[in-house]
Amino acid sequence: MDDFAGTQAPHRRITDPAEAIRELERVVPALAAVRLPEPADIGWDVVEAELGVSLPGDFKLLCELYPPFELGDFLGVGGPDPGAECAWVRGIRGTLETIAEWCGEADLEVPLHAYPAPGGLLPWAGSNCGDFFLWSTGPGGPGEWTVTVASRSSAWWHYTGGAVQFLADLVAGAVEPWALPTVGSEVAAW
Repeated sequence: MDDFAGTQAPHRRITDPAEAIRELERVVPALAAVRLPEPADIGWDVVEAELGVSLPGDFKLLCELYPPFELGDFLGVGGPDPGAECAWVRGIRGTLETIAEWCGEADLEVPLHAYPAPGGLLPWAGSNCGDFFLWSTGPGGPGEWTVTVASRSSAWWHYTGGAVQFLADLVAGAVEPWALPTVGSEVAAW
């Protein structure tokens, strides 16, 4: 059995982090109420040194502008708190162990692997139902990484845009939520 549902693509890939944030704010107007008064001073150099890879600019900007939050009472997004970067990376490493198990158990035509394998999957968000939202890392650099969804129901699928654009398209209904519930625009900060 093949657990791969397919690939979805945005109408136009947004490569500018600020433009991706504006699109998410347009689709999720309630984000304005939880925006931080000043951008968080996250030690991305520490995070990236610990992980051994640079992260996409759209995700870093999202984490600097907003506290961790949940969309539609389902999908949680959040980065490291300033001063707790190493703890956040430890959490990512723990999640990578689960991702490696899922990859090993998945019956996919093209096998997937957890980061740090070349092109490996690196988590950036999760759901309250145990689904993972991952970057498919690649040689083109973090600005070109795409999204892979690993559903708790064993469905895997790809989105050929960045993480923040994925969130906007998922909430806007521009992406089919294969094996996921519809994600609303309600926001709750943690």
